[in-house]
Amino acid sequence: MKITMAQLNPTIGGFAGNLAKIEQTLQATAGSAPDLVVFPELFLTGYPPRDLLERNWFVKQTQDAIDKVCENSKAYPETGILIGAPLLTGLSVGKGLYNAALLIYRGEVLFQQSKSLLPTYDVFDESRYFDPASSVSIVPFRGEVLGISICEDAWTDAELWLRLPYSFDPIASLARQGATLLINISASPFWAGKEAIRYRLISGHARRHGLPFVFVNQVGANDELIFDGCSLFLDRNGNAAQVFPAFAEDVRTVDSAQPAGDSTFVPQPKIESIFEALLLGMRDYLRKTGFRQVVIGLSGGIDSALTCALAVAALGKDNVLGVAMPSPYSSEGSVADARQLAANLGIRFETVRIGEIFQAYLNTLEPHFEDRPPDITEENMQARIRGNTLMAFSNKFGYLVLTTGNKSELAVGYCTLYGDMSGGLAVIADVPKTMVYQLARYVNRHDEIIPEASLTKPPSAELRPNQTDQDTLPPYEVLDAILQLYVDEGQSVQEIVDRGFERQTVAWVARTVDRSEYKRWQAAPGLKVTSKAFGTGRRLPIAARYSA
Repeated sequence: MKITMAQLNPTIGGFAGNLAKIEQTLQATAGSAPDLVVFPELFLTGYPPRDLLERNWFVKQTQDAIDKVCENSKAYPETGILIGAPLLTGLSVGKGLYNAALLIYRGEVLFQQSKSLLPTYDVFDESRYFDPASSVSIVPFRGEVLGISICEDAWTDAELWLRLPYSFDPIASLARQGATLLINISASPFWAGKEAIRYRLISGHARRHGLPFVFVNQVGANDELIFDGCSLFLDRNGNAAQVFPAFAEDVRTVDSAQPAGDSTFVPQPKIESIFEALLLGMRDYLRKTGFRQVVIGLSGGIDSALTCALAVAALGKDNVLGVAMPSPYSSEGSVADARQLAANLGIRFETVRIGEIFQAYLNTLEPHFEDRPPDITEENMQARIRGNTLMAFSNKFGYLVLTTGNKSELAVGYCTLYGDMSGGLAVIADVPKTMVYQLARYVNRHDEIIPEASLTKPPSAELRPNQTDQDTLPPYEVLDAILQLYVDEGQSVQEIVDRGFERQTVAWVARTVDRSEYKRWQAAPGLKVTSKAFGTGRRLPIAARYSA
């Protein structure tokens, strides 16, 4: 069987554009007359459509789109179309929708297979919207017997889980029923290292059941989620016959009898993959929300420098504006580093000095502060003046403000609400500080783009004289290691102390992370690149009293 694998980038709710991608793929491959063209999970709606699935009009538009695919399929009578879409169950109980794979052929839905395993961990909440399949079945089609599954249906390897969440293995069931070819359509979000896990997973299924395996994954980004693609065609021995690129659309036609050839799976280096993921996440966020240009506050520090370099790589230098906003406590070196970064990147650069505005705040509030000494209040004033300044540029020129805070800062609340947290997208909100330096070195791998001073000087918010981050925070190497254990792995204070960390430091980190939850609820969406990001995949209460 000749199978065209379409690793494409849908837009949520963009039915016209998603249908156009289907038609373009069918037209482009018509000359080779494939037996089957395979698109990713929920491709018609884009993934994840979330509460749009609870709108009757959206479900109706989905059904209209399915009807259009059926009608268009008549023009390709020798080709089946396998596509993911929500489908009404027709039942009077339950959610009323399946997450379905539809095999469309000669104007009709020839076969449908609904998703059996509905994930509810991390960023997933599929049982909120869908009913699970009541059974799985095979379907004979053009010389093969297809065993069709959807994303999570393949995630049944006990080695992946501390506690296996499913008692049913859809892939094994399809193999037992006599499938000769396994196909999984997927919308599997990226985090660093996941592509290697997926390869071992799919390869294990192919090898275990002695069947070739087609895995077609979505690519692109929707809100905080980035989809890396990395689709696969593996032979019956679990060896790679085709390996698709990461972070790019690609369409290839394979033969189900094709043995493994020269294709090999080699995971991208971690920092390179995160860099590419952030570019795709930023590019798609702007494109799908209608923005074209961004504005960034440049402090001369490493975080804003990295964010700006990423923005230029993703959007082009003509679409990025850098604004330096020195206060009385900003060093001339920091302003010079910001200016040098802008020159290295070739972007437009503006300087807005906030000293007079800050003094006006102080003068206005002085009668109300009863001669109390300066403290964090005055520090936050400066951050909020900067936030307001950037939002003024945004309103006046239609730029999207990119916030520049990293995961370490966001974790412990080392950021100012309505100040440096103001913006529409938090590009590096899931990048720990130690990784920020690694990414910055990657940016400079060929030439010095980020000034060396930004990489080597002690990090500082420069909101008071001689301030450094380490006046308040543990060394970032220690902080990030503790955050990995506490936030990402969910370990208790005692468990982390048992790993060799000082109790007082661990207790402070845990307490500060918990107390900062209210800030994160008000943060801009952040691009997910680690296994546990702040955002929809981490849901903790604000008004609570707990301790780990």
